[in-house]
Amino acid sequence: MTPLVDTATSPTVTLAEASRFWFRLGWVSFGGPAGQIALLHRELVDRRRWLSERRYLHALNYCMLLPGPEATQLATYLGWLLHGVPGGLIAGGLFLIPSVLVLAALASIYAIWGQLPLLASVFAVLKPAVLAIVLVAAWRVGCRTLRTPLQLALAIGGLVALALLDLPYPLVVIAAGVIGALVGRWRPAWLSAGSSAGPALMHRSAQDHPGLAPALHDDHTASPEHARFSRRRFAITLLIWALALFLPLAALVMAGGWNGTLALMARFFTRVALLSFGGAYAVLPYVAQGAVDQFGWLSASQMLDGLALGETTPGPLIMVVAFVGFMGGWNQALLAGIQPWSPALTALLVTVWFTFLPSFGFILVGAPLVEASRGDLRFAAPLSAITAVVVGVIASLALFFAGPVIWPGGSFNPWALIMVALSLVVQLRLRWSVLQVIAAAAAIGVLLAVLP
Repeated sequence: MTPLVDTATSPTVTLAEASRFWFRLGWVSFGGPAGQIALLHRELVDRRRWLSERRYLHALNYCMLLPGPEATQLATYLGWLLHGVPGGLIAGGLFLIPSVLVLAALASIYAIWGQLPLLASVFAVLKPAVLAIVLVAAWRVGCRTLRTPLQLALAIGGLVALALLDLPYPLVVIAAGVIGALVGRWRPAWLSAGSSAGPALMHRSAQDHPGLAPALHDDHTASPEHARFSRRRFAITLLIWALALFLPLAALVMAGGWNGTLALMARFFTRVALLSFGGAYAVLPYVAQGAVDQFGWLSASQMLDGLALGETTPGPLIMVVAFVGFMGGWNQALLAGIQPWSPALTALLVTVWFTFLPSFGFILVGAPLVEASRGDLRFAAPLSAITAVVVGVIASLALFFAGPVIWPGGSFNPWALIMVALSLVVQLRLRWSVLQVIAAAAAIGVLLAVLP
């Protein structure tokens, strides 16, 4: 990807400079969690040198353990590491706001004008391009992460467990962590590629490669003062997190009752946030069951259309819940015979708040404890094993995409396969960015719709 700003390394990064970066990143974060994690790595580790690869992976490992969107949590963690709680809130917020705005606009268009042939044509071309983006991301993450035979075996095991055995993602993660803990105690070299300093997942620090510029937060850089654990800060952050959850919920209950639409959405999407292990696709069946079958906020057809919109917008795929909330508010308002846009927008905001608030809390409350564990093999070895399994998770996501993209409705689509191949070529050979691939695919979709 073309750097968003000048790549020259500065001795410090101001909050304003970082905020500009997070703002621009939010608009180009296509490709799902795999693509977004790879994008964060390229920009923060390879180009800007704001932190070393091991610092990056230490944060990523923690985020992979949590329920919720990994890439959003990773951006929040890295923003917190750079500039404390304000930096974390800005990074996570700016990572989400573009997708909220885009989905609000697309949901409004969808609700007013219904199915658009132009959008259908664009989606038909975008889906193979997104499949290629996920494939490239899996390849790149695997090349950086899988340094030992055990790590390779864990990645293959993760793929088999999710794609073939259909095991629950939390079970796969726990199993990898247990294996990592045992190996770290008895055979640490199996996870460290011969390094005695902990898991050598990515040996590209400034110490390993003298030609590489030192990172602002390098392997052996001390944690900044705000990143050190403090019981007082821990208690205050936990209290604010609880108030941010319960005060809005109390206001919604007072306004519409315990079983009012907005209060139901708040409670339901909080549960979604706490159950969303394994990425968006692992939790979307639960969302569909509740929103369609249990509460009747939207139809199954509308849910599928919302998923298609979510796949082609920046930000986390779980942001499709914003579409669910919007359509739920819209449909409920129509049933009540009132103007629907304002209730729909309110429902969207409620949905987004209660879906993503837990993620911010997990990071801002838990990150100081995670920073304190840096370099401790008791923590690093299980997280190293989990990182290896994540490669298999990303590969299983590619398999999930491949079926409906290349064999839609059970019939082979050669044009989709050609589009996948072209998207792979432009990324791997021509070094196109994710944004360039998405833009080109959208342009092709528009041309196919307008040409006779």
